[in-house]
Amino acid sequence: MRPLHRTPIRRALAGTAAALLLAGCGASVASDTTGTTSTASASSTSTVTASDATTVDDALADDVAVETGDTAYDEADATVVTLSGTSASSDSDAVTIADGTVTITAAGTYVLSGDLAGQVVINSAGDVRLVLDDATIASGTTSAVDVVDAQSVVVVLADGSTNALTDATTYDDTSDEAPTGALYSTADLTIGGSGSLTVTGNTNNGIVGKDGLVITGGTIEVTSVDDGIIGKDYLVLTDGTVTVDSTGDAVTSDNTEDAGAGFVLIEGGDLTVTTQDDGIKGVQVLVAGGTIAVAGSNEALEGSLIIVDDGDIELHSADDGVNVATSDDSAATDGQGGMGGEMAADTSLHLVINGGTLEVWSSGDGLDSNGDATITGGDITVYGPTTDGNGALDVNGTFEVTGGTLMAAGTSGMMVAPSTDSAQGWIAAALSTTAAAGSEVVIADDSGAQVATYTIAKDFTSVVFSSPDIEQDATYTVTVDGTPTEVTAGVAPAGGHGGPMGG
Repeated sequence: MRPLHRTPIRRALAGTAAALLLAGCGASVASDTTGTTSTASASSTSTVTASDATTVDDALADDVAVETGDTAYDEADATVVTLSGTSASSDSDAVTIADGTVTITAAGTYVLSGDLAGQVVINSAGDVRLVLDDATIASGTTSAVDVVDAQSVVVVLADGSTNALTDATTYDDTSDEAPTGALYSTADLTIGGSGSLTVTGNTNNGIVGKDGLVITGGTIEVTSVDDGIIGKDYLVLTDGTVTVDSTGDAVTSDNTEDAGAGFVLIEGGDLTVTTQDDGIKGVQVLVAGGTIAVAGSNEALEGSLIIVDDGDIELHSADDGVNVATSDDSAATDGQGGMGGEMAADTSLHLVINGGTLEVWSSGDGLDSNGDATITGGDITVYGPTTDGNGALDVNGTFEVTGGTLMAAGTSGMMVAPSTDSAQGWIAAALSTTAAAGSEVVIADDSGAQVATYTIAKDFTSVVFSSPDIEQDATYTVTVDGTPTEVTAGVAPAGGHGGPMGG
């Protein structure tokens, strides 16, 4: 077998820096993030270090290296394993079969095909490439694939193949060392190729990488009763089509203990998730490309540091659409500044949007940061909540806009706008009555020339808009279904909340 090729995709995060975009309406707090450490309760064991990263590359520069396995292989050098019922056949001494369990004990490339009512175990000190070529593995007692030990593992979905992994509804072994997903790996795991894979997690999770997890290709569908896909140190998507339907978090990296770990990085591919919990969650959530659709979630994007450099993103959430909050659960600060409360900003938390297209549909806050928020580019549309208590925008610290286009519509009770000293102009309008979904918003300058026109898809009583066409201190008219409201750029309506609104 040719050695696995490991490439540091990038290096990320020196800790758990963060951004909680628009969470709790609090007082204005200066945004000095250099060398700051987020506050945690005495019971917390996580280490959260502030980061001043403003791009995905900057954030990754200090993080743990991503190890990506090579999916290419030579069929002539591969070991063939034919699965059949509760047994299998192979001419390799490194493959043993007993009681429905196929165990691989040496480094190499193994091509699996057929149906197995049992489990595949990898227990090798070397690098293992597992090629699934029309393989179906379903266990009645435990996980379908369990990587007990290996230097690294690459799961290759053979071209044109259809594969499935299903775990038991109840595991015989529920000890701390037992697997917790249909596809479970204690080693660095890469999944790629051009075939398809269906993963069903009947007891816990779908795919679990207890080290790092990288997806480089394939069509992957995961259904699970708990979390969908977990990469402990990192979860990276560079290509492929991934669909997750989960009860717990859909896509997550959950290492909150080690500096430089616990990040979700999306550089390409097509990701669609539906979940009853959080859609995409990590200490850092970093988006540099690809297409993301969170079709249903509690909170769609959550992390201490969220950076969007590029990509096409649509988020639907029962609570916050984008939530920048501490990864230290014991701190329990999220949302405590609501209803006009004075919650101080956590200067270790950051939301940065530099590009791409972002559309948010939220019943809670649309963009919510318990720290600072910065928009330098991109096209952002927020359809926020229809009841007071939350807002389309909610930033506890400094909310700076220097570029891009932002349209945020929601309720006016918790209305937040960019800081008054933002480099790019903005306007904020509180309407006298509720505008119905489908209402047209026309923004015109003092000469009557139209600056922007939007059709808002949900009921709303407030509009916040920023673009390069808005001149600070100039007068604009916001007309909703024929009713005009005159505003001055950079001036918040009376009754606005939060530091961004007033300065």
